[in-house]
Amino acid sequence: MSAILEQIETKIHSSIKTSDGLPIRRISVKDYEKMIDIGIFDSEDRVELLDGVIVEMSPKKTRHANVNDEAAEFLIVTFAGRAVIRNQNPVVLDDFSEPEPDIVIARPPRSNYNQKHPTGADILLVVEISDTTVAKDRRKALNYARAGIAQYLLFNLNTDEIEDYREPSADGYRFKQTHDRAATFNLVAFPEIEVKTDALFPPQSEEEIP
Repeated sequence: MSAILEQIETKIHSSIKTSDGLPIRRISVKDYEKMIDIGIFDSEDRVELLDGVIVEMSPKKTRHANVNDEAAEFLIVTFAGRAVIRNQNPVVLDDFSEPEPDIVIARPPRSNYNQKHPTGADILLVVEISDTTVAKDRRKALNYARAGIAQYLLFNLNTDEIEDYREPSADGYRFKQTHDRAATFNLVAFPEIEVKTDALFPPQSEEEIP
């Protein structure tokens, strides 16, 4: 294994530093995937690669998992035959970022992703579901925007709202609006389809109803 490890290339980029000014060795997507291939990380490791840094992912709480399933099922039915719905699988944004969004709508056919993960050019919509990770997922909006992804939806479970980011640029998304559970909105890639926010959340339990 040591011989393989020696082949893992890392690059130093002075633009990324610690709080006291020390440069950080960034890991490329290529080297990150080599680490997965040789077993340094496996499905039990809750990690993703952002800006060349391996970041721990928080465990999914019960409601997070239930909202994830409900939204994925709705999108699978709505876009059957029109798009590929990927649930909690990696995407490649650039040479140094391979996050694992909760849901991705990608261009068909699914066979496009037999040998590679979707990239920014393949992705029509990305979704993150947040309870304890809202700040981190808002930061990830910059990564998704720089990859040219037309729309990013952040489900904020603390407020039962969806933050809708559009018009990507190198500096982030230029447009943001927030939808409550009574709202209806469209998707950038499918403007003719209106989506009810409430349809993406599981029905409220009696304890949740005011």
